[in-house]
Amino acid sequence: MTEQATVKLERFMPYRLSVLSIAISRGISELYSERFGISIMEWRVIAVLGNYQPLSSSDICRHTSMDKVQVSRAVAGLSRSGLVLRRTDSGDRRRSLLRLSARGQRVYRKIVPLALEWEQKLMQALSPREQALFDRLLQKLEQRVRQIQDT
Repeated sequence: MTEQATVKLERFMPYRLSVLSIAISRGISELYSERFGISIMEWRVIAVLGNYQPLSSSDICRHTSMDKVQVSRAVAGLSRSGLVLRRTDSGDRRRSLLRLSARGQRVYRKIVPLALEWEQKLMQALSPREQALFDRLLQKLEQRVRQIQDT
């Protein structure tokens, strides 16, 4: 009789990272969902536009690892609330470029310090040396995932 492989989710690294990621996202989202009425996905779009605007929806997908449906819904909500503006790309009339409105920029500037403070509180669990190591390890795992996906 052969032994069947099993997995204990509580020790399975991809699961553990997923659970941690969800917990962190929910924790940070409390900062902006109650105050500004935006979702996690909408915040990700705002954060990316705050750094790289103007961007197309496809560009946002690449920057955030969100799928097209998630980006489309987030952009629609942000457009309805007046936080994101859309205009046709003059170089490619089939493509729209997105940018933060003046109101969206104000929201971005208010949320960023709150998010950074939340991150700092979380990272206080690690020493500066552990934080640097953690960053390097995350980079290595991100690179390895890309290698595996490319094969």
